[in-house]
Amino acid sequence: MPSMGGWEWVILALIALLLFGGSRLAGIGKNAGKAIREFKEETATLRSSVTDEPVPPLTAAPAAQPAAQPVVQSTSPVEPEPDTDTETKS
Repeated sequence: MPSMGGWEWVILALIALLLFGGSRLAGIGKNAGKAIREFKEETATLRSSVTDEPVPPLTAAPAAQPAAQPVVQSTSPVEPEPDTDTETKS
């Protein structure tokens, strides 16, 4: 696919001007320029923070502690099960 030449860009700009109008198109350009400028500033800040010092890992907010459950003690002792692996087979 061939790249767009100068006349194609002019025609595209005229169509955009007709669709959006002059003041609206200027506002779109202003907002796009502001977004690009902020993006560049943030990437520069990120790059400088990476080279200067490591970024601490994000920590999640501590989860709510579950309500304490009452401890119920049994009255009868529990006897261990016999170990079946050590028995010798006859």
